[in-house]
Amino acid sequence: MREPLARWLLHVLLLGAVALTLMPLLWMLSASFMTSGEASALPPPLLPGHGTLANYRQLFAQQNIGRCLANSLWLASITTALSLVLNSLAGYAFAKLRFRGREPLLRVLLAALVIPSQVAMLPLFLMMKWLGLVNTYAGVVIPAMAGIFGVFLVRQSALAIPDELLEAARIDGAGEMRIFQSIVLPALRPILVTLGVLTFLGSWNDFMWPLIVLTDQNLYTLPIALATLSREHVQDNELMMAGAVLTVLPVLLLFLALQRYYIRGILVGSVKG
Repeated sequence: MREPLARWLLHVLLLGAVALTLMPLLWMLSASFMTSGEASALPPPLLPGHGTLANYRQLFAQQNIGRCLANSLWLASITTALSLVLNSLAGYAFAKLRFRGREPLLRVLLAALVIPSQVAMLPLFLMMKWLGLVNTYAGVVIPAMAGIFGVFLVRQSALAIPDELLEAARIDGAGEMRIFQSIVLPALRPILVTLGVLTFLGSWNDFMWPLIVLTDQNLYTLPIALATLSREHVQDNELMMAGAVLTVLPVLLLFLALQRYYIRGILVGSVKG
């Protein structure tokens, strides 16, 4: 009797946690369809009295949000693609290839993980300025296209690949690139999907670094555009909610679409190790 009661209480608690998590998102979506000033009423309404798309039309027609949305999508996609290529190559090299200084270099990289990213922003900006990459998309992409965490994540997964399998491929005459493409990449697929989701989310939501590097409003990403919008329309809550929906919705859909692979990649290390 106690076990069904405990299970019922657990389900109630989980449903309550889900409701608390989803409630702000659902109200944000509802408020984005409200007329101007409607969301500021006390108490705030849960549903729009007369649903309207005026807020979204204003964002795309007057606030240039469509260009910022395209900028964010392009930057996040190219950053994710480059990150997967470079991190997978580096992670595999640190896991399975023998070269001088491999272990000391890995320890130095792992030690750098404890350094806050904000500390490196000033020297990184000066480096981008010296290279002439300020106010360019390259200045945003290059610092993010290979990360220590990504290298470490791929390395840990690549360690589970049997050395005998790689040696057998070498004996059969396969080169390192052929081995990487035919054996390593399929084995790393779950963790690469996880890394891709994390990288895309990080690049999509990144606010500070694009704000520092980019000065042209035509190059602004969606988070910067939303921050600018909040300064210009601080009292227009409905318009702000519409901008927030456009910021959250793409990455939410991406996560839901890849959720199965993402969870599988997270669990790979615990299952194999």
